[in-house]
Amino acid sequence: MRTDIVGWLRLQWDRAGAWACVLAGVITLFVGWLGVSETAYTAKQLPYIAGCGLGGMFLLGLGAMLWLSADLRDEWRKLDRIERAIRESGSSVLPPLGSEPTTEQTRVENGNGDAAHRSTRPTMAAGRS
Repeated sequence: MRTDIVGWLRLQWDRAGAWACVLAGVITLFVGWLGVSETAYTAKQLPYIAGCGLGGMFLLGLGAMLWLSADLRDEWRKLDRIERAIRESGSSVLPPLGSEPTTEQTRVENGNGDAAHRSTRPTMAAGRS
């Protein structure tokens, strides 16, 4: 049981950190709310607003960022699996591994007669297929 939790935490460290930050942020905001609600004097409320309010919002934002990071990592894993499956199927949709893409350039003339080169799209290097 313990090894399952430790293994999950190692694989999903960013999701576990996200939940910890969100929980700490909610607790911090609640403590700040309790501190502010106990007094009517603004001077005594400001430390709770500055410390607990801003700290709680920071922790909530950090938790959201970690959760999005975990979701992006999952999406990249899915894309890697899809790419690997396409390459293993022998499809010619993807270029072979190790081929260097180059940039195709187009000559563009400005209204005053000057010419500039503009990159349009990546293509495969000449001589490689």
